[in-house]
Amino acid sequence: MNVTSPRIPKQTLLLIIVAALGYFVDIYDLILFNVVKKESLLALGISDPAHIKDISISLFNWQMGGMLIGGVLWGILGDKKGRLKVLFGSILLYSAANVLNAFVTDIPSYASVRFIAGIGLAGELGAGITLVSEVMSKETRGYGTMIIVTFGALGAVLAALVGGDGHALRDFIEHTSGLALGNWQVAYIIGGFLGLMLLLLRMGTLESGMFRKLHDHGAKRGEFLKLFSTKETAFKYIHCILIGLPVWYAVGILIALAEDFSQPAVLNISGKVINGQAVMYAYLGLSAGDLISGLLSQFWRSRKKVVMLYLAMSATMMLVYLFGSEDRSSNYFYFICFLVGFATGFWALFVSIAAEQFGTNIRSTVTSTVPNFVRGAVIPITGSFRLLEGSLGMLGSALVVGIVCIGLAAYSMSRLKDTFGKDLDYIETL
Repeated sequence: MNVTSPRIPKQTLLLIIVAALGYFVDIYDLILFNVVKKESLLALGISDPAHIKDISISLFNWQMGGMLIGGVLWGILGDKKGRLKVLFGSILLYSAANVLNAFVTDIPSYASVRFIAGIGLAGELGAGITLVSEVMSKETRGYGTMIIVTFGALGAVLAALVGGDGHALRDFIEHTSGLALGNWQVAYIIGGFLGLMLLLLRMGTLESGMFRKLHDHGAKRGEFLKLFSTKETAFKYIHCILIGLPVWYAVGILIALAEDFSQPAVLNISGKVINGQAVMYAYLGLSAGDLISGLLSQFWRSRKKVVMLYLAMSATMMLVYLFGSEDRSSNYFYFICFLVGFATGFWALFVSIAAEQFGTNIRSTVTSTVPNFVRGAVIPITGSFRLLEGSLGMLGSALVVGIVCIGLAAYSMSRLKDTFGKDLDYIETL
């Protein structure tokens, strides 16, 4: 069991860097709302804590709904028009939405911009992973996806730092331009400009050779509904989606609602728990987890074994979070958030598995829709949590929903073939 030594050409390395930076900005924007939601809603005149909680969930669901639609849209375009066009088109859309988000004046406009941003965010990861998977060798592509997701996850850390304490930047903007902005507005503007700057790196990146060959072949491409044309293909696609549920269960419930779980009536955490800090520690853990899971996959020459290991860790950390954190300090709680993130750090493998299950003519569609359907699954996940909360309480409801998510993921992983080292240069029969 030797680790394959990565030897990456310069052009491929540039592509990995662009995809990693793109995913970094993608995650920054995706997580930023959970960091600045309270401050932004207070600025818009919403002051009742219960109202803030309900509106926050609604706005987050609008963003996730946009990602569901965007996942299908960008995935199909990636197979029909090319991976690079999607990669940069999505960056442009969510960057523009980020800047606009700084100037919303009411909840309907806030929801509209988060929806548009969600559509843009949906294209980044799938296009990047598809492109890198197709230009790298089958022995080393795991390193490429590992780098993209490991570095990209750190975008959440920047979001937490800027969104939580970006006053120096706010003061600088006010001093130089005379424009008085809230910290939450500055955080959104920074995200937009980071994305626009990233577009400058487009120079020198190359399209996938597999896609160019496919384009010349004339095969049908991006036929989303064809994924459901046979029972075997449909179940394979659904299993790819279900594997990722535990990640967004952890992010969407355990981490996004960390402040609520920390309250005296629930876990009674001593010291103030801030959502932005919980997000930062969780994504530091997720980044470390993705790095280790990627290396383990190369060492064991298996995707399946590593995902199963991480699902077991996810179940363990869910129990520790819910039943091993009561009456503890905020520092201890943040450490548990880090470990929850680490245990769900198999996102790179999850997306790689989806990319490796299908042929070149449908790969972008699959790789874009699968992670975004998982992100969109936050809507039924949080909805189920809210539905059960009245009768089971926060802890009981989170436990039931978590068991279902992890159980479905483990079953689905057991039904899929291990794809480590699989040759991806083939056309799917649809």
